[in-house]
Amino acid sequence: MKRDPAPATRILLVDNNARGLTARKVILIENGYDIVTALSGEEGWEIFQQQQFDMVVTDLRMGAMDGLELIRRIRGTESPVRIVMLSGYIECLGLTPESSGADELINKSDKEVPQLLRAIRRLAAQPRRRKPGSQRGGPAGSKRATAG
Repeated sequence: MKRDPAPATRILLVDNNARGLTARKVILIENGYDIVTALSGEEGWEIFQQQQFDMVVTDLRMGAMDGLELIRRIRGTESPVRIVMLSGYIECLGLTPESSGADELINKSDKEVPQLLRAIRRLAAQPRRRKPGSQRGGPAGSKRATAG
């Protein structure tokens, strides 16, 4: 007897660049993911509070609410959601999963699409987070790097 297929991973995709958002949405839908989009951190936060997601993929640099603030707010909830951050500034800002609160960081580049698809598959296959934030019990990213 055949099993019902697993429901598609539900992803909130947040980016203030409409073209980039649309391109990623199309690619992720073609790969079987259920996608909801937001054109700002504020819109993403509003949608996140109203709906359930398995994963959030967010840009770093956006308007008033950037990706770090969006992640901080998400990690302050009880949601076990996985988070991927995209940016062209990850290396120059010295961002890490610990400092950003994201589960995965991906540089925007010509390798972004395969890296994003691999990260989503890997994170979707992992058990859901038991607690938001780090293993120490606080929100991830709440400890700031002290290096100057």
